[in-house]
Amino acid sequence: MSNKTFADFGLVKPLVKAAAAEQYHTATPIQEAAIPKIMMGRDILGVAQTGTGKTAAFAMPILHRISKEKRSMTSRTPRVLVLSPTRELATQISERFLAYGKKMNLNLITVFGGVNQNPQVRALKKGVHVLVATPGRLIDLINQGHVELDRLQFFVLDEADRMLDMGFLPDLKRIVKELPAKRQSLFFSATMPPEAVELADELLYKPVRIDVTPDDPGTSTSDLVEQKVMHVEYQKKISLLSNILIRRPVGRVLVFTRTKHGADRVAKDLNKRDVPTAAIHGDKSQNARTRILQDFKKGKTLILIATDLAARGIDVDGISHVINYDMPHDCDSYVHRVGRTGRAGQEGVALTFCMAEDIDQLRAIEQHIQRKLEVDSQHPYHVPGLEELTASPPSKHRRSEGGSQKGRGRPYSGGRHS
Repeated sequence: MSNKTFADFGLVKPLVKAAAAEQYHTATPIQEAAIPKIMMGRDILGVAQTGTGKTAAFAMPILHRISKEKRSMTSRTPRVLVLSPTRELATQISERFLAYGKKMNLNLITVFGGVNQNPQVRALKKGVHVLVATPGRLIDLINQGHVELDRLQFFVLDEADRMLDMGFLPDLKRIVKELPAKRQSLFFSATMPPEAVELADELLYKPVRIDVTPDDPGTSTSDLVEQKVMHVEYQKKISLLSNILIRRPVGRVLVFTRTKHGADRVAKDLNKRDVPTAAIHGDKSQNARTRILQDFKKGKTLILIATDLAARGIDVDGISHVINYDMPHDCDSYVHRVGRTGRAGQEGVALTFCMAEDIDQLRAIEQHIQRKLEVDSQHPYHVPGLEELTASPPSKHRRSEGGSQKGRGRPYSGGRHS
């Protein structure tokens, strides 16, 4: 762990005070590595997952730089553009910028689809320092002449691998064409598949690479997260889930289902059992998703049911449990799910429900993360005998399906509307 404080970086006083107000005392590894280089004007290739402090790693030095250069705002022309794959993540990035820059007279605008664009257009016309956007709505605004990027100073691409997973590559290339050649570019991604490497090569000029994740992403949460598997029959899964939520000490819980319909069904069944729950997925309206996520962040709702794609925008600390109600489609999805707990030095618990037909996928996951999950047999719905089926290694055929080789991490095909 770093011993550097934010004052040690030479950041302007309002930023140091904001860090203290946010209870940030010492820098995380990515902050210690990235902040000085960004202050020097270098392009950055950051390989880091959520929960590592990367938003502060780029937001604070950017705010430092723009505070030093007293430029007046220009209508429709931001100085900073941050691209995010989802509406929820864009909102959370904006909240962090505003928290760090609250004493800096910062003008920030967040734009995303699913809501009326007129308030966004009016705000852009007044002028903006920082624009945080999702690709689809940004392109719409560019095409209509409401955003001009020719005087942009800082371009941040966050969660690049997720952008690619969601089918945003054509949109990204369209946006990059609008950027000025002279700019500082910061590229962040949890993993670096070939498409991300190619995109980074196009965007960055002599970048400093900062890698704060293990070589094997499958082991990135193993030291902090207690991971167990629970063998159960399909018709008993909802009873097992409610049993865990009622009878075990849990805090903020994120439950994963494979489908939007499944998320709604699980939430409805839990509420019938007097377990207050909400579901979040792409079929919810933007206002509903924003309200549900805010209630989860504030602790008004402690149990959230989510699909993988919807959960990609959830960046919330303090999640005590991740429960895989449905087995993940592939190995990388398992790692992303489990990574939602055990963050910021806190311990977490990940429970995976496994039916007989899930055994091959469980084998693939165990091989991918290089550990055998402990079987929790001390629940009333345990199916004995299934653990013996996981004793042999997963077949090569099934491992390929599990996503540990070619094509992994791309189970989604819905694009921006998923």
